[in-house]
Amino acid sequence: MLRNNRSLTSWSPRGCVVVPTMGALHAGHAALIAMGVHEARARGTRCVVTVFVNPTQFNDPSDLAAYPRTLDADAAWCARTGADAVFAPSPEDVYPPGQPIPTPALPTVATEPGLEDAFRPGHFAGVCQVVLRLFRLCEPSAAVFGEKDWQQLQVVHAMAAAEMPGVEILPCPTVREADGLAMSSRNARLSEPDRAQARSLSAALRAAGQVASVRAAESAMARVLSDAGVRAEYAVVRDAATLEPLGDGRAPGRALIAAWAGGVRLIDNAPWAGA
Repeated sequence: MLRNNRSLTSWSPRGCVVVPTMGALHAGHAALIAMGVHEARARGTRCVVTVFVNPTQFNDPSDLAAYPRTLDADAAWCARTGADAVFAPSPEDVYPPGQPIPTPALPTVATEPGLEDAFRPGHFAGVCQVVLRLFRLCEPSAAVFGEKDWQQLQVVHAMAAAEMPGVEILPCPTVREADGLAMSSRNARLSEPDRAQARSLSAALRAAGQVASVRAAESAMARVLSDAGVRAEYAVVRDAATLEPLGDGRAPGRALIAAWAGGVRLIDNAPWAGA
């Protein structure tokens, strides 16, 4: 496996399948990489995992500073999962000094739903900027993104269609731990009491799936989260593609939650079609 911390000029991956990550890899990322490897083999090309903690998508500097950097362990994950290369550029490689890197026009799914766009101002501008930059550096035929960041997945779909329509966006289902908690690098920051609270997110999603109306689903999620002592930023059912409000009797939908377990902000989501 090639590990390249600077550029890909010595090993052209044009047409590769790329798996963009911010590192701190875990079993959830391994599922993304495994999908990338499978797709690359089917296409007769190679799988490249990018590891880059992107400063432009953090609206909280302390969150950026606290984000773990574990490149050696990340490279080991990639090797075990069969990736052909790890591309770990520096911020100067991605954003060369003196060379303005434009932010692509943001799709409405990044600006209007009132979900992550409302609670993390500037986040999707940074996501679109870095993803487009990585696509141009790697020149992939396809890219794998996880469904856990559902709004991000829809944003990247829309941005790629507008800016690089030759790149196919491949969604990978959320990987969960034995207790139902969606795998995330943030889980390592949960204390035992916090983790008990965090399990209420998946429980709330299950409760939403057992009722037939949007209003009842949202009420069920709010009740489960409140009973667990979790502070929710949103717990809603939306159109799965546009993330706009979903009228009763319309499907497919997506139930989405963002909430704080102790001092850790977590997100989760699940399909919703009404019971």
